[in-house]
Amino acid sequence: MKKVAVIGAGFGGLALAIRLQSAGIQTTVIEARDKPGGRAYYWERDGFTFDAGPTVITDPPCLQELWALSGHDISEDVDLLPVKPFYRLNWPDGTNFDYSNDEASLNSEIAKLNPRDVAGYADFLKYSAGVFEEGYRKLGTVPFLDFASMIKASPPLIRYQAWRSVYSVVSSYIQNEKLREAFSFHSLLVGGNPMTTSSVYALIHKLEKDGGVWWAKGGTNRLIAGMVKHFERLGGTVRMADPVVHIQSLGDRVTGVQTKSGWQENFDAVASNGDIVHSYADLMPDNGHAQRRAKSLKRKKFSPSLFVVHFGVEGTWPGIAHHMILFGPRYKGLLDDIYKHGVLPEDFSIYLHHPSVSDPSMAPQGMSTFYALVPVANMGKLPVDWDEVGPMLEKRVLDEVGRRLIPDIHSRIVTKFSYTPKDFSIDLSAHQGSAFSLEPLLTQSAYFRAHNRDDAIKNLYLVGAGTHPGAGIPGVVGSAKATAGIMIEDLLER
Repeated sequence: MKKVAVIGAGFGGLALAIRLQSAGIQTTVIEARDKPGGRAYYWERDGFTFDAGPTVITDPPCLQELWALSGHDISEDVDLLPVKPFYRLNWPDGTNFDYSNDEASLNSEIAKLNPRDVAGYADFLKYSAGVFEEGYRKLGTVPFLDFASMIKASPPLIRYQAWRSVYSVVSSYIQNEKLREAFSFHSLLVGGNPMTTSSVYALIHKLEKDGGVWWAKGGTNRLIAGMVKHFERLGGTVRMADPVVHIQSLGDRVTGVQTKSGWQENFDAVASNGDIVHSYADLMPDNGHAQRRAKSLKRKKFSPSLFVVHFGVEGTWPGIAHHMILFGPRYKGLLDDIYKHGVLPEDFSIYLHHPSVSDPSMAPQGMSTFYALVPVANMGKLPVDWDEVGPMLEKRVLDEVGRRLIPDIHSRIVTKFSYTPKDFSIDLSAHQGSAFSLEPLLTQSAYFRAHNRDDAIKNLYLVGAGTHPGAGIPGVVGSAKATAGIMIEDLLER
């Protein structure tokens, strides 16, 4: 039986491992941290459960397929609950907008801001359906290993003007500025600037309309736990709390891995779900090709990082939706500060996650679990001391949540802690502390992202946010499908 190592037990690594094990390839997942999940890590403090993220689950079929490969059902291990509204958007003037896939309700919400935009949104949704079909259904799980594959995929992308930004396309259909923000912010969920990210990412609207937005009972961490359980049911092995320190290679092939504890094993192939720069630069220091590849990757543009305040409070808040976006006073200017100027602005927009409103098990009785997430420039653009800046930003974020939603927030807090770009860098070996790997620009998409199989080392593979199609749960699970297809063909069919 062929033996494969998958480095990293994040969504991409586990999805890949399940596919390989289902195909009869003996697979070992090796995870550096004490819990699986990668960016979907979690903490338990004072009776509260805090997911590190991601927290928005879309396209359940891409997850269900992982169980169906072996005749199982995801419901054996995971309880998925629908979330309505998908998001509640809030602006500083007090305006609220509930976004969902209920057509009548959504049209009513749009009409409150601008009746003429109801028809415009319908036209935008047709556009979204088109790029969803071309960019997600047809290309989302296709590995772009050579430039010819990119040329072949180009005509439909040209037809949908993929060089335009999400915000530009939304603005061509929508007149009201608040609605332009409401229908363009989604690219931020995968690390993209709405002002520069390819309009292909407008497909997220169709993805959510058809598949809804979901929550895993007990937290995103329970989805990860379910994936681990299913993988082990199939006969796979998970090795925890033992980071890989060396991908061993000989000539143009990898031969095995060595971990921090000194454990070493030979494998027929190695796939990394780790940070793409870390995978080449740090794990293959003695391989000339890998070092050249690392230098090339470092020249690319990486997505921003995140500053996240996790907090548990006394009281329950049925009026605060599961997912909220608290827009700041600026939109384009704030995005420029984060993506271009690399400064820490005085204002910010907040993604507020309130899982206990849907799932009371996330907090002790009579209490609530929250996190407030603020996009910030990565450490390459904003080289500040987060040990010093973090506490100040934490207070400002909590003050804003208090001003807009929970007036006595500071007196209600039972427990709190923050997660900074420095933590992304240390815990996840993320280059520049980036939260989403490569920025999703058109010039860094498909063939121009890290390839699912290395060009020169033919049994070294990549999976996760740095590869095609990109970040987000559907993206990394899609990358796993693309990578698994190549690996199964390479290992079993040739």
